[in-house]
Amino acid sequence: MSAAPALDFSFEFFPPRTPQGREKLRATWQQLAQLKPRFFSVTFGAGGSTREGTLDTVLEIRAAGHEAAPHISCVASTRADVAAQLELYRKHGIRHIVALRGDLPSGIAASGEFRFASELVAYIRKTTGDWFQIEVACYPEYHPQTRNAADEIRNFKQKVDAGANGAITQYFYNPDAYFKFVDDCRAADIALPIVPGVMPIGNFSQLARFSDACGAEIPRWMRVKLESYRDDSASIRAFGLDVVTELCDRLLTGGAPGLHFYTLNQAGLTSTIRQRLGL
Repeated sequence: MSAAPALDFSFEFFPPRTPQGREKLRATWQQLAQLKPRFFSVTFGAGGSTREGTLDTVLEIRAAGHEAAPHISCVASTRADVAAQLELYRKHGIRHIVALRGDLPSGIAASGEFRFASELVAYIRKTTGDWFQIEVACYPEYHPQTRNAADEIRNFKQKVDAGANGAITQYFYNPDAYFKFVDDCRAADIALPIVPGVMPIGNFSQLARFSDACGAEIPRWMRVKLESYRDDSASIRAFGLDVVTELCDRLLTGGAPGLHFYTLNQAGLTSTIRQRLGL
């Protein structure tokens, strides 16, 4: 009897902008490192606005013996910009990245030389071969700019065909959306691992703002319940822990290859969810 495949857990951070933020993040990743994730990922601001902080954070985590993958985005960038960033990552021995189109910085009208993440992935493969393991994003509840479900699968497949190795989804709270998306991907001959993204709930107004921006749906029953707590942060956190733990359990029981936690640079909720799952 063969052993069950190891689950793929990872944690995402954003690069801090202040000394206090750096200290807080250091304590966070050191705590989460005890859970032995496969890797940490570190986001890359619009138009590369946090690229130095991204690399610094990745190098600090790697220096402590843990795998860390910087994000790289291409919107508002030239091929020369992207080539320089890739060379910098290679110089530091980084072989794992998360490749995204990214958001257009405010006040900038032009999207740059890359229109889509698939073009970025193709460029990375063309210029660096198999040096990088490339993760890409996908959207079970559809990207805000997607016109229909077929377009979502088609756009994702273009990234896969360009050379992606794995995918991380946008967060969601309806597990059926994930399972239906995976079924549709398999029907389209997309075979790579699709790891669901998970957003713990600690602040409802922040969650609503994020969700409105990225197109992630907060189911009505959840929204009404969270709104009823008003400023009762303890009740919001307790409810959120119950809901997200149940979501994660359903995803793993249903065959998801792992979980990618959007930590918002905090360890507490993610650690508690992992403990509740008995992992």
